[in-house]
Amino acid sequence: MTELSILRGVVELRGAVAAWRSAGESVGLVPTMGAIHEGHLALVRAARRDCRRVVATIFVNPTQFGPAEDFKRYPRDEAGDAALLAGAGADLLFAPALEAVYPAGFATTVSVAGLTRHLCGPHRPGHFDGVATVVTKLLLMAGAARAYFGEKDFQQLQVIRRLATDLDIPTEIVGVPTLREPDGLALSSRNRYLDPEARKVAAVLPALLQDLSGRLAAGASPAPALEEGRKALRAAGFDKLDYLELADEATLTPQAKLGPPARLFAAVWLGKTRLIDNWPVPATR
Repeated sequence: MTELSILRGVVELRGAVAAWRSAGESVGLVPTMGAIHEGHLALVRAARRDCRRVVATIFVNPTQFGPAEDFKRYPRDEAGDAALLAGAGADLLFAPALEAVYPAGFATTVSVAGLTRHLCGPHRPGHFDGVATVVTKLLLMAGAARAYFGEKDFQQLQVIRRLATDLDIPTEIVGVPTLREPDGLALSSRNRYLDPEARKVAAVLPALLQDLSGRLAAGASPAPALEEGRKALRAAGFDKLDYLELADEATLTPQAKLGPPARLFAAVWLGKTRLIDNWPVPATR
């Protein structure tokens, strides 16, 4: 197990990273909001494979939560999270206080247009501005060679790639494939909110996406196939369906007909818990 240092200040973080870089050691960054699970640890392991040093961050970012969302109940266990991160190979944990990220008088927002127009964007106003702002800050604070994000949050990943390119941030953004439970459910910190009955219903989502992907790849017409999928999700017991869409991977624009590269995207509710997932669609056979 790596001996994990925990830092709270930006100056200290930059000093540690600068020392590693001066020694010729590459640095990988894994931003998280805590509630660490195997999906996060897969990011740490990917960073460890590519880089000599790994910095993980834990910051529950208030600006990406809407008024009716779960900021206050979001799980927090820094000691437990730190032990898991160390076990996966992280060298340093940056866990700043709110005022270190958003000091008094903070008045700047990073907003990415286009990619946030569809999918989660309309359903979570302001969410991606909060994500883009805090990730921009973390990338600039750490100055890492690479930063790692999971493909489960595929829209977020594309937004972060865009902002890093547009703002000339010299950090490579690396996407890591979604890690799943044995029944296919994508690993997520919010899965712990599900009771046993809801957990069974949740497993329907990835199975439906996989089946729908195969049907579309085999030539099924997207509009009726997607409508059948929406009806199937409602019938399975999901309380609310924000969207089930076929979209272009690069632009995240919904597609009326299959054209590569394409991906299925879904957001559903079980009680007060919102789950998202996505599935690639191969070119038509």
